[in-house]
Amino acid sequence: MSTDPFRGRVAVITGGGGGIGSALARAFAARGARVALADVDLEAAARVAKELEADGAEAVPFAVDVTDRTDVHRLADTVCERFGGVHIICNNAGVAMGGEMWSAPMQDWEYTMSVNFWGVLYGVQAFVSRILEHGEGGHVVNTASMAGLTGMSFLGMYCASKFAVVGLTESLSRELRGRGIGVSVLCPMIVQTNIDRNSLARHPDPERRKAAAAAPPNVTAPPMRGGVIQADQVAGKVVRAIDAGELYIFTHPEQREILSRRAQRIDAAFGSPS
Repeated sequence: MSTDPFRGRVAVITGGGGGIGSALARAFAARGARVALADVDLEAAARVAKELEADGAEAVPFAVDVTDRTDVHRLADTVCERFGGVHIICNNAGVAMGGEMWSAPMQDWEYTMSVNFWGVLYGVQAFVSRILEHGEGGHVVNTASMAGLTGMSFLGMYCASKFAVVGLTESLSRELRGRGIGVSVLCPMIVQTNIDRNSLARHPDPERRKAAAAAPPNVTAPPMRGGVIQADQVAGKVVRAIDAGELYIFTHPEQREILSRRAQRIDAAFGSPS
């Protein structure tokens, strides 16, 4: 087996039907990986797989609901049967719901946590043991957010789910140290995707899904510090992080100052040495 982290290896990407997921698939395939595209929207995953195959890559779409633990484990079994094993798992599927924490419907909280946190945990449980079994090494990439590193107004549900992913990934990195599996947590700021619209389109409430169907086809995040970058730019940073074995993957230079201020506030809370 080649020591290249991509050439000839098998990468599974949840949320692979669009946005960051499809960009990761393109970037991995360009390095010679075989790609399994998992998404709750099978048609979207199939479109991406067809594009990759047209460029000479091996890509297979799978319909998967990451909130269903059995479904995720079934994906792992099917991918291993189809490809002979797994080396890279990107737990990337996610949704974004906003609102006041004290008044947001519990259904929104449950939906957000089930996709953003439980979906990641299920992916870790289903795939890490299989990577350890074949002993060829591999890498886990969990998609969190800048919202997983600092609290943001009216994004409490999203922040809570992504803080959980950051903590899970930091712990996983420690547990897998020295076992041949790299671990990274992706913490992007604003990326041009359809996450807002797609989050509503897959909401468990039929009325919310109807609202999404009537929304414009593309949702662009409001202007904020750092601006909006493209998903392909994020994928490039993920590839470099896997090559380098880096734990944290950031997307905007502005993140450094924001996180530095947060660290300073925490440090100041200890007060002067007695």
